[in-house]
Amino acid sequence: MLLHDVADRINTVADHLPLPDQVHPGPGLSEILDDEVRHLARLLGYLAGESAFRHRATDRYPHRVTPSQRRTALALAHAAEPAGAALAALGGAIQCLGILADLSHQGSNRASNRTVATVHQHLVDRLAESRAHLARAAKHLRTAADVRSIRPAPTPPTAATARTR
Repeated sequence: MLLHDVADRINTVADHLPLPDQVHPGPGLSEILDDEVRHLARLLGYLAGESAFRHRATDRYPHRVTPSQRRTALALAHAAEPAGAALAALGGAIQCLGILADLSHQGSNRASNRTVATVHQHLVDRLAESRAHLARAAKHLRTAADVRSIRPAPTPPTAATARTR
């Protein structure tokens, strides 16, 4: 349940990021990035904190930790890498947005128009990169949760086994 919940929260961040055809530099996009960077930073902090907490618990009480708890801790720790990469990509998007804001106050000519188009494409790429990292993190968590919840069904007794009992 925990892993699915964290995956849902990661997907929510990704869902709030604009798709490539929806990227319009300006204050609206700045606000979106501000909100989602904060949400993602909190999620990354949660992943780090939960991983540290579980690591300490395993160290202090090694005989109380179940394989399921170890797999959960590992899944949360693994999700931190793509979540951090997504956050870094959003940092790149913010940089692109700042450059575009600066370019909008300069004179327009062919060279600056090409620069604007190039930086806009970099902005779109950084947002897509962030979404891809978030999708990878969420998928990993869901896969780990689903594997953890699958238990082999008991094998039904065969006719020969039933007779010998």
